[in-house]
Amino acid sequence: MKVRPTELPEVLLVEPRTLGDPRGFFLEAFHAERYAAVGIEGPFVQDNLSRSVKGTVRGLHFQEPRAQGKLVLVLRGAVWDVAVDVRRGSPRFGAWVGLELSEDNRRQLWIPRGFAHGFCVLSDSADFFYKCTELYAPEAERAVRWNDPALGIRWPVEVPLLSAKDRDAPLLADASVLPAYPG
Repeated sequence: MKVRPTELPEVLLVEPRTLGDPRGFFLEAFHAERYAAVGIEGPFVQDNLSRSVKGTVRGLHFQEPRAQGKLVLVLRGAVWDVAVDVRRGSPRFGAWVGLELSEDNRRQLWIPRGFAHGFCVLSDSADFFYKCTELYAPEAERAVRWNDPALGIRWPVEVPLLSAKDRDAPLLADASVLPAYPG
């Protein structure tokens, strides 16, 4: 597998090795020892799968306390996946990275604790799978508005399909609870 840092060095792009032949392909989507060796450590305690239609934006979500690291991949379709550094005191506070993940490129993204996460569906629909290092905790669920002008995220949709929660999320400057930068 190939692993490289993104513009946010803690956020890692993973390109698993794929073995293919005329019957199809095989891909090792997770191996605890190999992933830990490149800085992606669990334990992973919850797996989630969402299906969304084209133009849906989900996010930008994070938990605090009980922060989650997430290893994400697209099983079907394609998404524009975004991670934002929301750690107070971070030298990269408010910086973001966006990458396309799809069933064709089979790439994964590691979003560590302290980063908000969201995605926009590019294909007719997408099945989005993610492994989490912490259980979902509704009382710790937080969000930052997907189109916060201070972030300047270049989303590939002008009028997305949004949940009320995502539409009404606070701007990053108004977020009352944010994780702290450990440095």
